[in-house]
Amino acid sequence: MKAETAVLDIQGQYRVYTEFYRADSAEQTIILVNGSLSTTASFAQTVRYLHPHFNVVLFDLPYAGQSREHNQHTRFMSREEEADILLELVEHFACDIVLSFSWGGIATLQALARKPRRIKRAVINSFSPIVNSAMLGYLRSGLIVMREYDRESIGMVLNGTIGKHLPSLFKRYNHRHVTGLERYEYDQMSFHVENVLNNGGRSCISFAGQIEIPLLFVNGEWDEYTTAQDARMFTQHVQHCEFRTIGQAGHFLDMEHKAAWLQTRDALLAFLLPPLGSRQRQAAVLEDSALVG
Repeated sequence: MKAETAVLDIQGQYRVYTEFYRADSAEQTIILVNGSLSTTASFAQTVRYLHPHFNVVLFDLPYAGQSREHNQHTRFMSREEEADILLELVEHFACDIVLSFSWGGIATLQALARKPRRIKRAVINSFSPIVNSAMLGYLRSGLIVMREYDRESIGMVLNGTIGKHLPSLFKRYNHRHVTGLERYEYDQMSFHVENVLNNGGRSCISFAGQIEIPLLFVNGEWDEYTTAQDARMFTQHVQHCEFRTIGQAGHFLDMEHKAAWLQTRDALLAFLLPPLGSRQRQAAVLEDSALVG
């Protein structure tokens, strides 16, 4: 499975690195939105079960991953601008579905509130509409060490909080990744964290009610930071929403162990694919048409 890679010009302001995994039999395209300090590599486990059924699009924001070298980092990006980039990519790749992880849910919900014509469904992983006490502690601790550019402590905070349920291999990868980032990446993330802390929350409720398409919220049973219970508060604001809890999993869901990977896969595909009977009927219609032709 090899990706088609490209660096795209977005509104003449940014250059964005993209990966496109083409599936010859797929009828729909799904775009995945990274969490904080993450790159396309963080979705390696997710692509494995999406790709046979969908064309899959990954991308790095201008200040991250393989987009960094193509951009000037002279100012901070807002979540609104990240939503703008997402919508541009949705149009470019003719995407039908959006899937976000963790803080990527903020820009994703903002983008969906603008009612993009192509998007029919969305999945929001490891996200909730409030900042609870555990998340607040994580953000405050992270902000201190990012402001000081204390790389080792940044890695320790990540793996000791939202990453606590990851296997040791992934913890080592996370530590190596976050301790090797550029200073402007820490500054950018600090900017986002400060906005959340100053607003007393994620400010997503105000526009969640404008989203009309079906949403699936997926959270880990052991996730203290974006809990399944907190996620269900979206029922008060989103018109069409479903919820799934991944048993014995924390914040990183399908990265944590095989059983969580299987549960996450099954939850997403059950929501995104038509019922088996419908798929069989569609296949029969196509076969009949081929025979008639």
